[in-house]
Amino acid sequence: MDALSEEQGYVDQAYARLDSLAAGYSRKLTEIRAQGGRGNPEELFQRDSFAADYEDHLARLSHVEHQLVLGRLDAETGEVEHIGRIGLRDENRNVILLDWRAPQAEPFYQATALNPQGMVRRRHIQSRLRKVVSVEDELLTSDAEATENLNLTGEGALMASLGSARQGHMSDIVATIQVEQDRIIRADSTGVLVVQGGPGTGKTAVALHRAAYLLYAHRKRLSRSGVLILGPSTGFLSYISRVLPSLGESDVVSSTVSDLLPGITPTREDTPAAADVKGRTVWAAIAKRAVNYLRRPLKKPVTIRVNSHNIRLTPDMVAAGQARARRHGGPHNAAREAYARTVVEELVQEYLTVTDTENQDWLLADIASNEKVRREVNLRWLPASPTWLLEHLYAHPNLLAELAPELSGSERALLARPRGEGFTSADIPILDELAELLGDAPIQEQIEDTLEAYTQATLSGMDLGGGIVTAKMLADRQRQATASHLPLAERAAADRTWAYGHVVVDEAQELSPLAWRMVARRVPSRSLTIVGDLDQRSQGAPEGGWRELLGPLASHLTEEVLTISYRTPATVLDEAEAAMNRRDIKLHHPVNAVREVENSLRTAPLETAIEEELEFLNSEFGPGQGLIAVISNAPPHIDHPQVHTMTPRESKGLEFDSVIIHGTIEEPGDLYVAMTRPTQHLILTPGTEI
Repeated sequence: MDALSEEQGYVDQAYARLDSLAAGYSRKLTEIRAQGGRGNPEELFQRDSFAADYEDHLARLSHVEHQLVLGRLDAETGEVEHIGRIGLRDENRNVILLDWRAPQAEPFYQATALNPQGMVRRRHIQSRLRKVVSVEDELLTSDAEATENLNLTGEGALMASLGSARQGHMSDIVATIQVEQDRIIRADSTGVLVVQGGPGTGKTAVALHRAAYLLYAHRKRLSRSGVLILGPSTGFLSYISRVLPSLGESDVVSSTVSDLLPGITPTREDTPAAADVKGRTVWAAIAKRAVNYLRRPLKKPVTIRVNSHNIRLTPDMVAAGQARARRHGGPHNAAREAYARTVVEELVQEYLTVTDTENQDWLLADIASNEKVRREVNLRWLPASPTWLLEHLYAHPNLLAELAPELSGSERALLARPRGEGFTSADIPILDELAELLGDAPIQEQIEDTLEAYTQATLSGMDLGGGIVTAKMLADRQRQATASHLPLAERAAADRTWAYGHVVVDEAQELSPLAWRMVARRVPSRSLTIVGDLDQRSQGAPEGGWRELLGPLASHLTEEVLTISYRTPATVLDEAEAAMNRRDIKLHHPVNAVREVENSLRTAPLETAIEEELEFLNSEFGPGQGLIAVISNAPPHIDHPQVHTMTPRESKGLEFDSVIIHGTIEEPGDLYVAMTRPTQHLILTPGTEI
C-alpha cells in the first residue's frame, strides 16, 4: 500500500469519528429544542445552557473540518501517533488523534536529525476536502549528511503555504510551525513574554497559536477567567478571526484598545500631537486630581428649611461625611453613599435639636428627599461618569490648567473642545483611568432600578402565590441566571473590571504608555504575550527597546526574537532595509528572508500595476484568487473585489499577494510597514520616493 492510500484510510477513520461526535451533539440539541418552553424558569435556563453547550461543541467540530489530520510521528519503539487539530478518541477511549498541543505531540514540531527525541520519522499530511493529496516524510536520524538539506521542518508544506494566494483571512500555521516558533508557543504562561519579530516572521500566528496552546494547557484556569486578544484595528481582528476557531478554540475576547470600554466608541480622530499628549502616564495623576475636584468643602453653613423648621448644614458635617467616605476606600461613586448617609444622619440630629419630634421613622426619608439637601450634599461629593468628567475638563481650559500643571499651555490647547463632540481612541485610556477612580455606581444603579421595575411589572401579571416571591427576589434570580448562562467571552467583554487569565497584544509597539496601564489593569496576574516589531513603530524605535516602552510591566519581561521572514521576498526585504538606511535609520532587528520571487520589485503607473497584478494573480492562482493592496497616505477609491486600498497604518499586521505603494510615505516606520506587506510583488508608482 502506498503512503497516500495508507494515510487516506487513517484520515477516513478520523473524519468518521468527527462525524459521529457531531451527529451525537446534533441529536441532543434537537431533543432539547423539542421540549420548547415547558417548565419553570430554572428548568428553562438549564435547557438553554445545555443547548448552548451543544451548539458550541458543534461549532468547534465544524471549525476543525479543514485538514483535520496534520501529520504522523513514527517512534524508535515502532509506535505510531497521528497529530490533529484536536484530540480524538474512539468509543473505547483509544486515541485516534493527538491534539497538536499535547506534550506527546511536541516532537512533531521540535525534533531534528541532531535531536530526534526518540523519533525516526515525521510525516506531514496535506488533505483537501477530506482527501489526502500529498505526504512529505522527514527521516530523523543522527546522520547529518542524510539530513543536511532539511533546514526547515516540513519545508515542502511550508513553501506551499507561503506560495498560495491570500484569501483576506489569516490561515493557521499549525501544520508548519517551526522550531523557534514552537518554543515560544509552548513557553510558560507566567510573566510577560515579548515576541519581537520583523515583517513576515509569523509573530501574529505564533501569538494566536500560543493562545490556543495556553487554553489547552491551562483549561481549568482560563475557562474561568478567559483570554483577551488585542489588535490594532477592527480590520486586523477580522483578518485573524478564523485562526483560533480552526484550532478548536473560540471562547476568547478580541478587541482593540479603543473598544475596551463597554458602551463607548471613538467617533473622531486626534492629531498625532494631541494623541501623544493624551498617551502620557501623567494622566494617572491628572485623573486623581480631577476626581478630588468633585469633593468640595463647604465653606460656610447653609440654612435649609425642612417641614417648617430651619436646620443648618455645617462645614464640619460635610467634612465628617467626606472623611468617612475616604475611609470607605472604594471608588468615588460607591464611597459617596457613606458620605451622604453620614451628612443626612447629622442633619437628622440637627433637626431633633430644634424640634420636639420623637418619631424618627419618617424623618430620615424627609430630609434625604428634600431638594435643597440633595443639592447641597451632591455639590460636596459630586457623582460623575468618566465621560462627563473628561468632557468637563476639555471644555474648561482654566480648570484643565489647574488640574494638569504638567502640560504646557500649547499642549493643553490641543485638548480643548466643546462638550458633546465625542471621543477619540487616545481618550479611551484616560476614560479608563477615570472609571477606575470613579467606579460604575451611577450606571449600575440605573440598571438595577430598570431591572427591578421591569420585574415588578412582570410579577404583577404572574400567579406566584401571593407574596411568596418578591420583585427583588425575582430580579436577583434573573440577574444571576442570565449572567451564569452567558458565554464567558460575552460576560468578559461587557465588564470593564473583568480580570483575564491571559492577554495577547499584537502590534504592541503602537500602544501609548497610558494604554499599557489600561492593559495591565485587565490582567492582574501579569500573564501576557506581547508581539510586535519596534522597527515598524510609527514614532520610531525607542532607545531603551521594549523595556522602555512597557514601563512597569518590563519588570516581568522575557524577550524572544524571531529572525526568519517567511512571507516577504528577499529582494523586497533588502530594498525595505535599504530605504531605512537612506533615512539614516538602522534596523534594530533585521530579518532574513527564506524565499525569493522573480520580478518581485518594479515601478509602474497605478492603473497599469493593478491590471498587470490582477492578470498575474488570475493566471497564478485562478480567477478571482489573491489580493492586492494599494497603500497610500491618501488611498484612492478602487471598486474591485481583489483590490483593497488603505493607509500604511491600516495595513499593519496584514499581508497581501501584491502591494502597490502610491505616493511618498514620509514616516519611516510607516514606509517600512507598507513595503513589507507583499508575499509576491511590490510595485511603486512613478513619483513614489523610498
